[in-house]
Amino acid sequence: MNYASLGLAALGGTVASFAFGFLVFWLAPGLIKEGHKYPAVFRPKEEMMKVMPIGLAGTFLSILVVAIIFAMNHQGGSSATEGARFGVLIGIFVVCGFVLHNYVNLNIGLKLAVGQAVAYFVQWTIIGIVIGLIYKPLATR
Repeated sequence: MNYASLGLAALGGTVASFAFGFLVFWLAPGLIKEGHKYPAVFRPKEEMMKVMPIGLAGTFLSILVVAIIFAMNHQGGSSATEGARFGVLIGIFVVCGFVLHNYVNLNIGLKLAVGQAVAYFVQWTIIGIVIGLIYKPLATR
């Protein structure tokens, strides 16, 4: 496993994740407005900013773990294609394991859950592509 490449892939994936997140908030402000309907569930912006470092660290660590899983299963094919395939699988996992689970457990509406599902699925697909493009295994001798 190429640890330097893993670190770069995780960093690139994190940058892509936040860039996509900002793009979603800019292009789909309705998703934020939908979240504002549930003040008992979501923190106010000011409170979120106080704990943002935890979110940044958690995001980086989750993407690092995903990059490690990618590296452990890298088949050596097209980096973009393998990354996209892997990102789609992670996206499905996130939607089913978190978004749908939260829809059942949290008092949020279907519209918000569907919006989150689409956003997270696309986001993790992009992260997978970025990891696939950046990660390069060590050359075998």
